Amino acid sequence: MSQSRTATLSPSGSISVALGGLIAMAVGIGVGRFVYTPILPPMLASLGLSKAAAGLIASANFAGYLVGALGATRTALPGSRRAWLLGALLASAATTAAMGLTTSFGAFLLLRFLAGVASALALILASALVLDRLAEAGRPGLMALHFAGVGSGIAVSAALVAMLLAAGGTWSAMWWASGVVSLVGVAAVALLVPGQPEAPPVVRPMQGGARDPHLARMTLAYGLFGFGYVITATFLVAIVRATPAIRPLEPVIWIVVGLAAAPSVALWSWLARRIGIQAAFATAALAEAIGVLASVVWPSEVGICIAAVLVGGTFMGLTALGLVRGRELAHANPALGDPRRVMAAMTGAFGVGQIVGPSLAGVLSDALGGFAVPSMAAAAALVVAAWLARR
Repeated sequence: MSQSRTATLSPSGSISVALGGLIAMAVGIGVGRFVYTPILPPMLASLGLSKAAAGLIASANFAGYLVGALGATRTALPGSRRAWLLGALLASAATTAAMGLTTSFGAFLLLRFLAGVASALALILASALVLDRLAEAGRPGLMALHFAGVGSGIAVSAALVAMLLAAGGTWSAMWWASGVVSLVGVAAVALLVPGQPEAPPVVRPMQGGARDPHLARMTLAYGLFGFGYVITATFLVAIVRATPAIRPLEPVIWIVVGLAAAPSVALWSWLARRIGIQAAFATAALAEAIGVLASVVWPSEVGICIAAVLVGGTFMGLTALGLVRGRELAHANPALGDPRRVMAAMTGAFGVGQIVGPSLAGVLSDALGGFAVPSMAAAAALVVAAWLARR
């Protein structure tokens, strides 16, 4: 079965599958997960939401992401991964568009939670499906094209929101348009990633009581990274709008984040091959800490652009490096059991950090009048994550 699957994937077919993965990541993560950031300022202005409420809506999305990720990594889903992937992408498009159909805070929480579940399923299923097919075809180098989808989706959706903002569009129209673009992306994925027979996954049982101090430190570092990046990733555009000196950059700053994110996995993977995954992870975490600090302590056009480039250029690289390191440790220590369970533990730690970050930042911003204190806490968390990774 493996030979027949490999034979059907020609060189041009490999590129098509990688492009399908790029679009899947763009729809499920770049738009479905992160379009909230550029739409948030007009939502706040029109609906009178507090920063605490905005943080809770973001946390609901990350809670859904955690649920979806743990479910996808712990259980074997029935049916084909392609069907589940397309279903997750359709759910992402639908929940994105539906955000523009309501003004209910409770509905926002529910929709963003469901969008988070869909995003996690899209990320895990698209990566597993596309990377397996590329490996079978002997084209693992196209992995970077697949992961460039997150940054591409961020940039495209940010440009769409900026155009609607310039045309006087409402925040509701921004959600509707993002949902329509996502739906077009789902159709493209269906065309570019054809259905093929799939071998059943092989699951290793976990041996009770297995412990690995290296994995424990890496898991904690991964959780701190989740907390460290998410405050800036959620509120960067709101920070720009609230700062008169840099407010003209509001339409473009999230585009900068996306453009920096697009090649980031390829760049950090290249560095990891030369200095090791742990050193690359630590370097990226420190660079991200500088970007997080720059967003609040350097309120100028140069400072906020540095923040956008450093945060955008590291968060996907850190995500990939952390999971790759977790898989390495799982394969090196068979007593830990199925690598998917190691990934589930790391995803759980990451998810907790993501959930806590926006809610805490929103509450502190309402109380203190800005994001300086939570952003400094986030930068400190990233420094500790770098130290843990190097150990």
